Amino acid sequence: MSDKILTITDANFEEAVLKSELPVLVDFWAEWCGPCKHIAPILEELAGEYAGRLVIGKVNVDDNRTVPASFGIRSIPTLMLFKNGNVEGTEVGARPKSHLAAFIDARI
Repeated sequence: MSDKILTITDANFEEAVLKSELPVLVDFWAEWCGPCKHIAPILEELAGEYAGRLVIGKVNVDDNRTVPASFGIRSIPTLMLFKNGNVEGTEVGARPKSHLAAFIDARI
């Protein structure tokens, strides 16, 4: 992962996501997930384009099971946008950059 993408864990989720002053797009992913690998470079680009307005972070569902379970994550990649500690929207599956940008724009 790059320095543009925040690593989110069960331990830092509350501080990094729920208490964040900026909206946070959380990517629930796993190393073995092909579609997750497909959207990783798109998320990198979006992290640069939305810097200062949005944080993008990733939760590895194999290493962190509590947070994904608490949000009912059953398929990956699942993207959840949090704003002021609340879920503002969810996308499941790999989506093109234009779709993800529209999803973000509609919620921040």
